Amino acid sequence: MTMSAELDAASLAMLEDTLRKTMSTTSGAELDEALAELGWAEMLSDAPDMAIPLVFRLLGETGAHASILNDVVLETIGGLPGGTPPLPYAGGRWVIWTRTARDDNPTLGGLPLREVPDGETMRLGEARRAVGWWLVGTARAMLELAQRHALDRVQFGKPIASFQAVRHKLAEALVAIEGAEATLGVPAVESPDLTALLAKAAAGKAALTAARHCQQVLGGIGFTDEHDLHVHVKRALVLDGLLGSSRELTRRAGGGLRARGSAPRLVEL
Repeated sequence: MTMSAELDAASLAMLEDTLRKTMSTTSGAELDEALAELGWAEMLSDAPDMAIPLVFRLLGETGAHASILNDVVLETIGGLPGGTPPLPYAGGRWVIWTRTARDDNPTLGGLPLREVPDGETMRLGEARRAVGWWLVGTARAMLELAQRHALDRVQFGKPIASFQAVRHKLAEALVAIEGAEATLGVPAVESPDLTALLAKAAAGKAALTAARHCQQVLGGIGFTDEHDLHVHVKRALVLDGLLGSSRELTRRAGGGLRARGSAPRLVEL
């Protein structure tokens, strides 16, 4: 499959449907192979502004995972395909995203991440945007589960979705998600690294907000392995820490702006 820089609406919808179906049935190394057959490398090279939001958002919504974040980093730094560059993690740690499927591979929140002693500083703008879209997709998946539960669960003769407290929790989660999506969609014209850093921080905060509120809406069932929510909550916690947590990135951005003495105009209002 070849990928041009532009796709019409019908082609894009067909691509999204194909990707969603693929991610709903495969994950891990098998999904890596499936995405390669669908032309992931060409998408990333020819149309990254389309490919990264689409593919990583769908990873979040479907709960699947693949090692394609490595490809985004390697594309940015000009590395050789197939590598596993060390990635910064919250708390000053470094991890690599394992590409091979082995039973003894360590996992962090269900993702094949292995801690390594150290790594090299590199440009991570596109990678942070990618993880940001993954977090947004994960947050939307949690919100959908909570909404469905609120509509189905009946208390005092009516669905709990009719209760104001429940509606407020869902609304706050939605506002956080929509705000993160808007931030991720800001064109990185001036200070692209700062824009990506803040976008990833917003996405992490939105996912954590959604996890907290959706857990409260679901109540006890949300803590069990029988319900899918726990998968997305763990995923949100891990992805928030990858390439810097929302708290760390916000602090870093603030420190940089304070040292600079001024703030660049990132969005035209």
